[in-house]
Amino acid sequence: MQHGNQPVARNLDELKSLIVAINRGQASITLGSKTLQVLGALVQKPHDVALHSISEVARGVGVNASTLTRLAARLGFSGYSEFQAIFKQSITASTPFYSEQGKRLLGNQSRGPTDKASQTLETVAQDSVRNIQTMLAALDSPTLIKTARRLARARRVTLYGLRQFHGIASYLTYGLSLVRPDVSLLDASALGVAEGLSSMTPQDVLVVTSVAPYTRAVVDVAKAAHDTGIDVIALTDSLTSPLVAHAAYAFEISHEGSYISNSLGAYLVFCEGLVNLVAKELGTKGLACLEQREAMIERLKIETP
Repeated sequence: MQHGNQPVARNLDELKSLIVAINRGQASITLGSKTLQVLGALVQKPHDVALHSISEVARGVGVNASTLTRLAARLGFSGYSEFQAIFKQSITASTPFYSEQGKRLLGNQSRGPTDKASQTLETVAQDSVRNIQTMLAALDSPTLIKTARRLARARRVTLYGLRQFHGIASYLTYGLSLVRPDVSLLDASALGVAEGLSSMTPQDVLVVTSVAPYTRAVVDVAKAAHDTGIDVIALTDSLTSPLVAHAAYAFEISHEGSYISNSLGAYLVFCEGLVNLVAKELGTKGLACLEQREAMIERLKIETP
């Protein structure tokens, strides 16, 4: 993803220093008194900003969500997710992410007599819809097309994600393998990550995925691949993600929501769309791969009527 503006702060300390500079009239930008108060309130509670959705954060400081979106843009960020990433980075070293998510979820439970189990699913679904909309708004079509073309033409495609995002890497592996050969998870046979990387060449592509709190091993693998000339494609949550520095192509996909961990709905939609684009790039070759798969399924009698 590309954007023209540069954020005025790279971390929470710089954001705090910016507030001081604005108050003194020494900053490169100016903010209205109300907006400056909002920014001040945000930096005073980084945990809330890092772990809550934009609507929850907005309610906490008494403004509309659109106010926070405009504030992020005014500060040079590509969107609220990139702005929020500063707060996530400030707490990932010390905050128990999952238990904090759990506490928030339990704290938001309604205890009225008319409660329905379906309300929980409706909330999760609504969060996923918002994440998909945010993802679509941030997409850069030329980058997406280049990525699909690179995936279609690569000698081999290898994917890597750990913990929860191992599921996303596995899902995309299956989808891409429907339309092209030589697609696999890195270290799928547990023979070693180093061994898997060492067999890759600049003709290959590595797809990595992780979000805050980022998995160190995924970042290390992305860096090692980049340093040896392998194109890296990153599916992550922010342009300030440590994966982006090592990626030829990076996609910002929101994962905010009421789920006990990171919401994956938007990631699944993105992966399905990416597979379709790769299939279109491959054309008849992709169709031939599908037909070959179907023939083997039939030969082995895998499916039942």
